Amino acid sequence: LSEPRSKRPRGTLPACAAHRPPPASRVRTAFPAAVQEALCGLTGAQLELHYCLQALGEYFDQSHVALPNISKFFLHQALEERKAAEALMKYQQERGGHYCSKTIQKPNCDYAVGLMKALELAMVQWKTMLRYFEELYALSIENADPHSASTIKKQFIGPKIQKIKLMGDLLTNARRLDCSQDGRNSLGDYFMDRLQKEFRTSIEPESSDHCSPCPPLQHCTGAAEGLKRPQRESSQHRNGIGPIYATIHCTTMLPQCNDGTGAKVKQGREGL
Repeated sequence: LSEPRSKRPRGTLPACAAHRPPPASRVRTAFPAAVQEALCGLTGAQLELHYCLQALGEYFDQSHVALPNISKFFLHQALEERKAAEALMKYQQERGGHYCSKTIQKPNCDYAVGLMKALELAMVQWKTMLRYFEELYALSIENADPHSASTIKKQFIGPKIQKIKLMGDLLTNARRLDCSQDGRNSLGDYFMDRLQKEFRTSIEPESSDHCSPCPPLQHCTGAAEGLKRPQRESSQHRNGIGPIYATIHCTTMLPQCNDGTGAKVKQGREGL
């Protein structure tokens, strides 16, 4: 027998009306049908948000706009929204549900031809998604699904609140610089593209390819042993017996660089 349909999702949630759970799922347990329908519809809304942010990023990369940092910022945000949609799909599969593929509508962002309009549009979209996730959280509590409620609160509601705060700060600085709202590139748009920290940090390359600094000499075990040598051994070296402890061997592994310089340095020290 199929699981009885529980409470219907609220009216504002973009629930999947034609959603049907997979038959005889062995991993499905305590997963209400109303929560599953809301998750499926919310995944589609998340993909539409990704499409909208991607369209904004492609617009600011055009030759007559030429704001590359702002373009990469919106493209980076679009990639994060797509990852969030994929996380929703994966969560449904783990609980024994599935995502119903649907047509993604064209984003309604043709009027956002200025930086102010684009930032305001992104904030409105994120506020809408935050309201959806909050209603889904309340729906999970009503249908006795604490696992879905905990997952939604930790992985989706928190990041959306941070994004809304970020867009509010960007809008404040854009108003201070008198950025354009009608598509005409102003000096404020250029300053925002070149000087705004959030636009520059989203495109800076990671420094993981660089070598890490070598450890201090006193952290090496061989160096510590060499410093504890008795004074008479160094006096033997001065008498001409021979350099007994002339070389201090460090047992700390050197970081391996991409070009192999770390290995070359290690071989050079071992050959001393």
